[in-house]
Amino acid sequence: MIQIAVFSDVHGNLPALEVVLKDIEARGIHQKFCLGDLVDFAPWGNEVIEKIRSLNILCLMGNHDERIAFDIPVVPLSKHSEEETEARFIAIDHSKKYITKENKKFLSELPFHLKLNYKVGKKHWDIQLVHSSLSSNDTYLYESEEDEIFMRMLKESQSDVIVMGHTHLSFKKQFENNTWAINCGSMGRSKEENRLASYLVLTLDEEKITPEIVQLSYPLEETIRGIEESDIPDYYASFLKNETSLIL
Repeated sequence: MIQIAVFSDVHGNLPALEVVLKDIEARGIHQKFCLGDLVDFAPWGNEVIEKIRSLNILCLMGNHDERIAFDIPVVPLSKHSEEETEARFIAIDHSKKYITKENKKFLSELPFHLKLNYKVGKKHWDIQLVHSSLSSNDTYLYESEEDEIFMRMLKESQSDVIVMGHTHLSFKKQFENNTWAINCGSMGRSKEENRLASYLVLTLDEEKITPEIVQLSYPLEETIRGIEESDIPDYYASFLKNETSLIL
């Protein structure tokens, strides 16, 4: 049996990252992967990057990582309210100024997606990791999508499991031949009502793959206070308090 842990969308939330890493360690899981979006919206972007670097955790490039690494202009999104649009511009501009040159270089060198192969007994399992899809790090794929979309991704990647993040909403969808499409949710800025830090544990044995979405409480007030004491708009603290909705 092999276990791996996959998490995504930390978004500068160091308190959440530390709780999740401690839980992974307590479970005795050594294989850890991150699907990207280390930065923006909470004030510990540099600290999160440096934690990931120090632990040699393989990480993909999320859309927010790419924007900060290459100073890509922020484009308003029609789905966002005027309030959220203004907050988004300020928060991302904060990251562009705050993230160090060395950490921006690290973000710029992250892989776009990653294919894993594990051998358990006589069985090989292929696991495809993406931030949001095979061709984009900014595509929103929800549980409500037609099964055919995920089955096509599994076929294209020639994998048994495809794991994604980006939407900040976790789900598990099983298809024939024990194949899966899974969203591991968001560690640092969950859109789920409970706002818990979410990550995925995949258990591989010779017969099957068993996915478990793990959701953990973390020092939410510490993150809220950190946002409120920084130059990041309080809009994002209000979201964590469930006082405002947020479209990602």
